[in-house]
Amino acid sequence: MVRILLTNCLMLMVCCLARAQNADPPPPAPGGQGGPGGPGGGFMGGGPPGMGQHIELLKKFDKDVDKKLNKEERKEAREYLAKEGAGRRRGGFGGPGGPFGGRGNQEPAQPDEKLTQADVKSYAGAPLYDPRVLRTFFLEFEDSDWEKELADFKNTDVEVPAKLTVDGKTYQEVGVHFRGMSSFMGVGEGRKRSLTISMDEWNKKQDLGGYHTLHLLNGHEDPSFMRVVLYDLIARDFLPAAKANFARVVINGENWGIYENEQQFNKDFLKEWFGTSKGARWKVQGSPGGRGSLAYLGDDPAPYKRIYQIKTKDDKKSWEALIKLCRVLNETPADKLEEALSPILDIDGALKFLAVENVLINGDGYWIRTSDYNIYLDDKGKFHIIPHDTNEGFTKPGGPGMGGGFAFGPGMLVGGQMMAQGDKDGDKKLSAEEMKGLAAI
Repeated sequence: MVRILLTNCLMLMVCCLARAQNADPPPPAPGGQGGPGGPGGGFMGGGPPGMGQHIELLKKFDKDVDKKLNKEERKEAREYLAKEGAGRRRGGFGGPGGPFGGRGNQEPAQPDEKLTQADVKSYAGAPLYDPRVLRTFFLEFEDSDWEKELADFKNTDVEVPAKLTVDGKTYQEVGVHFRGMSSFMGVGEGRKRSLTISMDEWNKKQDLGGYHTLHLLNGHEDPSFMRVVLYDLIARDFLPAAKANFARVVINGENWGIYENEQQFNKDFLKEWFGTSKGARWKVQGSPGGRGSLAYLGDDPAPYKRIYQIKTKDDKKSWEALIKLCRVLNETPADKLEEALSPILDIDGALKFLAVENVLINGDGYWIRTSDYNIYLDDKGKFHIIPHDTNEGFTKPGGPGMGGGFAFGPGMLVGGQMMAQGDKDGDKKLSAEEMKGLAAI
């Protein structure tokens, strides 16, 4: 029974990629290969203000050439942004009628309680992602307007320095920036936003419990606040997936509440699962600009770079390997597909990935929106598909091909239209051929 499910999932993977097979690749955003954050795009390469292209500021304002911006240099950079980027938003793109819901009538944000290290329990010695502990991360920024500063530097290469104290140990300089798209744009000033903390931004020997980067998620649009932690916990029984637990964050003495503390897909992750940090890593961005269907778009890497954001060296051989994977998936007859894929894809891992996505109903992943997942090419030339950004798991399926959702571009259908337009024989289900027939829509 399990093998039947996994085989059906492989067919689903082949069929899902058909959606974008005949669609033109998304156009590049002005000044970059994609949309927000550079390669990968977003909102079909454009989108709301504040989701624009990545802005390089470090070289321009780093007067003392120490690879970071001090207080005065950051002030100059912010003044430049205010003058040159007046159309950029700091967030809060969630007023009435906006794409992230009506938050315009919320009560003004209020300060929370003050906390000190004496008020919280220390878990020194416990693993960073131990699900049984609730650590407190104390962040101290130089200035009281740290939140505005982080918002100003969103989508730039500037990290804001802070002091981090955890379990009584202080780390003098870590880099902090706001992360996320809807989880940032849909949250107004003074409210919890997702954070990334780079432990080794300026001190390469600095880590926290053996990890160099912290992703602290705000659980945006997850009323249970459990989806990421539960999804990762279950997924790790079947395939490589992030560790996750909960952590409290205190900023300049003020309690900002509980965050989901999720492991980053980086070299630390690879060493744990594969015993090496070598190889190439890609991130497929979130919907609606993801379109990471593994469709074959020809041998030119340019259209792939708009969809798949490489996180390692931009190496020609890595792109050639990814293009080969897409070509094999698209052009190999079904009866020869397993044989052709075996040398270049961890088939069992891909099947388990799809099975977990289906069972846990990941509403913003590969199976519904071909978005928000990771790809790893190991040093032996084999690809692995890895979960990413699972905060829309355990929900009613929505988006292209499912009930609800919305469309943003070619090759993406609105909600239940996929069934209505694809079900030619009226049996209320889609065969492989009917799924492939949707590719041109």
